[in-house]
Amino acid sequence: MGKNLIQQARGRGGPRYRAPSFRYAGIAAHPAPREETVTGTITEFVHSQGHSSPLARIAYAHGEEGLGIASEGLKVGDTVMVGSAATQNNGNTLPLADIPETTLIFNIESIPGDGGKFVRASGTFAKIVAKSQGTVSVMLPSKKVREFLPACRATIGVVAGGGRTEKPLMKAGTAFHEMHKKNKLYPRVSGVSMNAVDHPFGGKKSSHKGRPTQSPRDAPPGRKVGMIAPRRTGRK
Repeated sequence: MGKNLIQQARGRGGPRYRAPSFRYAGIAAHPAPREETVTGTITEFVHSQGHSSPLARIAYAHGEEGLGIASEGLKVGDTVMVGSAATQNNGNTLPLADIPETTLIFNIESIPGDGGKFVRASGTFAKIVAKSQGTVSVMLPSKKVREFLPACRATIGVVAGGGRTEKPLMKAGTAFHEMHKKNKLYPRVSGVSMNAVDHPFGGKKSSHKGRPTQSPRDAPPGRKVGMIAPRRTGRK
């Protein structure tokens, strides 16, 4: 008898592969949009295993409290502002329309009011490269230029925690725990190295795939591996 593939076992959602989100500090996002500009004070910095960057706990003047991605250079007691009338200082959050070109930003909203979806990893930043009628062009850390709506908000500065990946892991056990705390599968074994019951590419000898590497778009879960519904195959 065969058994479930790893991707099938993870997709089922059992406790072995479920992300430990109950240990996460919370959702790090911009506060809900308001007509007026609000100010807040950083009360502490929080470590969350679900985020690669440190989080800042912010107490806002209107009584709410929230978590935000920490900007490099901030400290406990600093004041941050959120709104279109905020000053263009490090850690303040403004709509893209109100941020000058060439400014370094992070935690950019995909649609206005969603709290921030882009550029949130430690040490990363994006840059506003151009503005046009109805869109703002931003260069992401991957060097890809993406267009956003002018009402999307972003925070000025660079995400704190830069240089995190420069520290060597030294041993496999450390790498395992780094992956495990974010529910990443480790080690990542190639399909051709598995047995036939564990992967469609398994069996035979390690470097030989027993079937084509292209899978159709309507393949069942577990078979959808390799090149998924490629537009064309073979030599040009």
